[in-house]
Amino acid sequence: MNQLRVLKLGWEFPPLINGGLGIACHGLSTALAKLVDLHVILPKADTTTPYEGFRVSSLHHAEPIATERELHRFASLSYVDNPRISPYFAGARDAVAEQSEYTTETYLKYGFSIDKLYDDNVGQKVYEFSQALKVEAQNYEFDLIHAHDWMTYQAGVELKKLTGKPLVVHLHASQYDRAGPEAKGWIYDIERNGMQEADLVIPVSNYTGSVVRDHYGIPEHKIATVHNGAEHIESFKSEKKFPEKLVLFLGRLTDQKGPEFFLEIASLVLSANPNVRFVMAGTGEKMRHLIETGAFKGLGGRFHFTGFLNKERVNTLLSMTDVYCMPSVSEPFGLSALEAAQFGIPAVISKQSGVAEILKAALKADFWDTELMAQHINDLLTDEALHKKVVADADLDIKAATWDAAAQKVVELYKRVLSR
Repeated sequence: MNQLRVLKLGWEFPPLINGGLGIACHGLSTALAKLVDLHVILPKADTTTPYEGFRVSSLHHAEPIATERELHRFASLSYVDNPRISPYFAGARDAVAEQSEYTTETYLKYGFSIDKLYDDNVGQKVYEFSQALKVEAQNYEFDLIHAHDWMTYQAGVELKKLTGKPLVVHLHASQYDRAGPEAKGWIYDIERNGMQEADLVIPVSNYTGSVVRDHYGIPEHKIATVHNGAEHIESFKSEKKFPEKLVLFLGRLTDQKGPEFFLEIASLVLSANPNVRFVMAGTGEKMRHLIETGAFKGLGGRFHFTGFLNKERVNTLLSMTDVYCMPSVSEPFGLSALEAAQFGIPAVISKQSGVAEILKAALKADFWDTELMAQHINDLLTDEALHKKVVADADLDIKAATWDAAAQKVVELYKRVLSR
């Protein structure tokens, strides 16, 4: 039997990453490559980086591939009624109002270029990527399309319509998570259309699956959860330069991650136990406000902001952490909690997180219940037996949370889709 050929569409990929999406795509791709013939296509990639077992193509600065006389050969690709704005951008005209006259023919003449993966023009780039990919995909043989997150959904839908190949979409984070249940708009429209047109939707947790069903109206039979895995980390211990215990928050400083709740938790913990320091590692639009709020609460001497940290510095910080706290308002998964568990760090996490389904031993509370989260942290800092038990139980949990296990489930879902 010939090996299944999968064309995977991603937006970010190591070493060019902005957050957990790129890390998750890489982890799953590495594991999938052991089971299928995998080709990953990205808008921008470091093609000098070696990837084990699979191919990575970047459309960034792709060379034009047709002359004026050859353009007529590709006329069948331009099936979109309005070539400037795809119908999947039904609510997006304002967002892409400045979009240039980018069509399939534009790509054939001039190629595709993207500077920043995420900026004010991301909607335009998402559209241009879909147009460029319609042409590039003519060069590849594949049995199935797998698209990761909303930035690639439009490209996936157009490839499905063009080739007739089945489409699987992977949902790592939704507009619901980023902007709340009342948020709709053009990104929501793209997400919903991508999931409606797909043959199968893979959310990264049952929690996210419920969002797909209830907020996007996708029928249950099209939803199949596959939990993320965790790349193995060689953990180590480092000595702190201060005597206090250390509690860590790691993530983007956005409303979704609950950083303001972490400030309140810190204030409550310190009122009962002054022998603690708190570190907020990450950057985002809330940073200045959080610094000002922390100062107002009088946390300055016990609360530290690191800004963005690379992987090496994150691991160093983890190596001296006593408790990890993730008070996310809406967290599709939460890979950082698994990484903390590999360092033997007990976690206090919100019930509104996908990783709570994996780390069954972690202490949990609703994101808004700062008093219970503070109590959990104090218990872990002062009760050595509880600390050891949570760490030992989490170690068992993460042994089952591998990318190889995730890839096996994904391949079974591919087979289900192809057998229909």
